[in-house]
Amino acid sequence: MSENKPNTATGAGTGAIRFDKAGIVYPNGAVGMKDLDLEIEPGQFVVIVGSSGAGKSTLLRAVNGLNALTSGSVEIDGERVSTHSTRELRRMRKRIGMIFQDFRLVKRLSVMANVLIGRLAHVPGWRAMLNLWPKADREIAIDALKRVGIADKAWVKARDLSGGQQQRVGVARALAQQPTIILADEPVASLDPVTTHQIMRDLVRINRELGITTLVNLHFLDLAREYGDRIIGLRFGELVYDGAASTVTDEDFRDIYGRDFTEDDLLEEDA
Repeated sequence: MSENKPNTATGAGTGAIRFDKAGIVYPNGAVGMKDLDLEIEPGQFVVIVGSSGAGKSTLLRAVNGLNALTSGSVEIDGERVSTHSTRELRRMRKRIGMIFQDFRLVKRLSVMANVLIGRLAHVPGWRAMLNLWPKADREIAIDALKRVGIADKAWVKARDLSGGQQQRVGVARALAQQPTIILADEPVASLDPVTTHQIMRDLVRINRELGITTLVNLHFLDLAREYGDRIIGLRFGELVYDGAASTVTDEDFRDIYGRDFTEDDLLEEDA
């Protein structure tokens, strides 16, 4: 497990996450999460695995309040995530960066403009509308681009980038928030193997250098083993595995998935 120094750049906490009997039942009766008890220490790099529908995305979205709990609680640095106050939820989300499978970039805008979107919660709205970003925010955006190795693309339109470069912009946008927590929802699912490893190495390096608590949903089991400090296994919304990535076995994965895994569960066929 990681022994990183917690990221305290925002002065907003250290990135500890705690689920206590957390449950989510959707309006159609489907169970997204069931009695989840889970503690994630500041600075850990945690990989979440499980079949489609196991609750991986539900767990991530419960952390930033996009999915409201129907029972139990989730806390960040001892503060309960609440959906009752829009202002309070917005304040908590300032310290949680989100990385998406489909990048979620504004393709007609420059890379720089997309990364600055990560600063929206930190500046008055009129500044963003008029593109009058403070110098300090522009410097934060450039630093984020340097961390993922594409500062030279700052003024290129997002639509002119490769898939891997677009995802690096997504990572930089999350970093520009100066978060204590990063949530990455299947961030490499649409990328080729070489680019997949590049993005995963970027995420691990950022975790190590900045101590940002990082939760990554992954489909590929070999990636989970290679890059995770800790693996969380979900099945039908329940926690069925929690252990070090270095000790997880093929049998553990079979228990998580409820079946033998196949080549489709591995990025590398010879892994």
